[in-house]
This record gives sequence, structure tokens and C-alpha cells, in this order.
Amino acid sequence: MAKNSKWQDEYWLLLMQIYLQRPVGMKPMYSRAMVDLSLEIHIAPNILFNRMCQIANLETPRIEHIWESYGTNPRKLARAVSLWREMRGFNNAGEFYEGVETNESFEKDFKPISEDEVLTPMMLILILDLYFRLTPITMVPETPEVQELAKLMKLKSAKVADVLEVFQYCDPYLNRRDVTFSPLLLPCQQIWRRFGNANTEDLASYASQLKAYFKN
Repeated sequence: MAKNSKWQDEYWLLLMQIYLQRPVGMKPMYSRAMVDLSLEIHIAPNILFNRMCQIANLETPRIEHIWESYGTNPRKLARAVSLWREMRGFNNAGEFYEGVETNESFEKDFKPISEDEVLTPMMLILILDLYFRLTPITMVPETPEVQELAKLMKLKSAKVADVLEVFQYCDPYLNRRDVTFSPLLLPCQQIWRRFGNANTEDLASYASQLKAYFKN
């Protein structure tokens, strides 16, 4: 990323606060708290997850010192985190990063697509994973798997079914000859190019991790 993403000592405090949330311990890489922190400090979830592993194992003297100072004093930790956010322009990221070139990568997957106020690329990835588990005739709102995913993502089943149908126009094996004018075609094509021709098991593994975002 073009944005300055060098690790800062204060980030340990932000990450430790998540680690100490009940149940105390490692949190899923794509849990909402981890993703929210990633978006806040512009560091990808997988990097934060690896750093959290360092906290769990107290891998360095620096981490040990921070743990001794804050690990058993959540109020002190909360004050330190609050102070850091006040000083660094929390909820005012525009000013904080003013003059810094932005080249978003993972962030885009968690922000609504321009063609829809609700759907995000991450949701489209989950729906694509479901696509490969169904047949076209079952890609309807009444299908239990469609309803289950819709409930997880807090969407209507019809919305998920609509996306599944659009993915049919991206699938070269179906070779649909009719035309769709859905505004979701372009974002679905973009997701298909990223994952549609990849190993479905790899996609399933990634989708399984992403679901953690909706389970908090």
C-alpha cells in the first residue's frame, strides 16, 4: 500500500484490547473487531492476526513489557487507547491522512460497492462460494442454503438469489445467451475474475474465514 503502514507501538494496545475481549484469546482473522481495526489503521487483517499471535505467545520483551503494564488493567488500557485515538484523529481520518497518497487494497472488500448501498465485495465472495455449491435451478430464495447465507449477512433471500443469477452470466460453462442489464454485473464480473477460476476449495476456505465477520 502506498499509505504509510509502518507498525507503531501504539498498535499493540489497540490489538491487545481486542485480544482481551471476552472470551480472552485469539480472535478470528476476519472478526468484525479485527476488520474494523484493519480499516482504521490501514493494515490488512492477516498482518494483525500474525501480530496477535505474537501477543498470545509474548514473543518479544517489548510485548512482555506492554502486557505487564496493561494486560491485567483493562481500564488503564482503555484510557491509553482512547487517548491515542483522540491524538491521532479517530473518526477524522480525512485530516489524519491529509496529504498522504491512498491506494486501498483489502479495504475495498469491506466497503459497499458503488452499484449497491448494502452489498460489499466481501459479500459477493461469500455468495460466489455458495454459487459453486448449488445448481442453477436451486439458486432461488426458497433454497435453504440461500436463506441461511442471507440470514447470516442480514440480507433478504431474494437479494442473494439475484446475485447468484448474475453470477450465471459470468460463468463461461453456462454460456447464457440472454442478456442481463443488472447493475451488479460489473462487480460480479470483478469477483469472478478474482475467484471464479481458482480452486473452489481455496475459495471455500477463504469464505469460511470471512463469515466470522457476521458472527459477532
